[in-house]
Amino acid sequence: MSEAGPVPGGGDAPVVIRVESLSKTFPRAPGGRRPPSLKALLAGRLGADERRAVLCDVDLEVRRGECLALLGANGSGKTTLLRLLAGIYRPDAGRVATRGRVATLLELGTGFHDELTARENVLVNAALLGLAPREAAARVGSILAFAGLADRETDPLRTLSSGMVVRLGFSVAVHLDPDVLLVDEVLSVGDVAFRKRSLERIAALRDAGCTIVFASHEAPIVERLATRAVLLEAGRLLEEGSAADVARGYFGGGA
Repeated sequence: MSEAGPVPGGGDAPVVIRVESLSKTFPRAPGGRRPPSLKALLAGRLGADERRAVLCDVDLEVRRGECLALLGANGSGKTTLLRLLAGIYRPDAGRVATRGRVATLLELGTGFHDELTARENVLVNAALLGLAPREAAARVGSILAFAGLADRETDPLRTLSSGMVVRLGFSVAVHLDPDVLLVDEVLSVGDVAFRKRSLERIAALRDAGCTIVFASHEAPIVERLATRAVLLEAGRLLEEGSAADVARGYFGGGA
C-alpha cells in the first residue's frame, strides 16, 4: 500500500486501512436446485441468482491507533470483512489496502499441529504469522507464560484442552507487535483470569498505537476498547460513528 495520509477534516494520524467500494459474494444452491458444479465454480460461470451477496459497496477508513468495533447481527458481514482485510478472501469488486504488519485473531489455533509440543507450535505459528525465527525464539517464554502454559511447553498439543489451545493461539497473535490487529469474536476466550489478561493486552496494544478492528456482540467489550464503531446490516454499512453512539443504538443502551 502506498503512503496513506490523513483525509481532509479527519485526525492527524495516517490511514492504515482503506476499503473502497468493497463487495463480496459467495456461491449458493438456489431454490432447491443442486449446488453449482466444481467446473462452474472454477470457471466463474455462476449466474446472479446462484450467488449470495455478503458485502455490498462498503467504504471505510481506519487510522493508526484507532480501535474500530464491527457491530451487527450474525450474517451481517463482519467476519467476511475481517477476512478480506486479512487477505484470506479476495473481493469480487472494490479494493482493500492495509499498511504494516497484520496479525489476526480469527480462528485461534489455525496452523497448530497435534503432534508438536506447545513450544514447537508457538515457534512454527509465529513464523507463519511473519515473525523472524530469532524473534520467535526470544518471545516463546513470554508467549507460553501469558497463555498459562509455561509448565506444559514440552507436552504435545493433543494432550492440552481446547481452552488451552485457544489461549496459546491468542497469546501468539498478541505477541507479534502488529501494526494492525484483526479480531473476530475471541475476546471472551478462556477463564475469567485469562479473559482479564486478554482485554488488558488488547487495550495496551491500542494505547501503543496498534490499529485494531474487532467484531463483538458484547456491549462491555465494545465500551471498554472501541474508539469508533460501524454497524453492518445485510452486508451494507448502515451506520458509522463514535463507539458510544453506534453501540447505544445497536445494543439498546447497553454500552
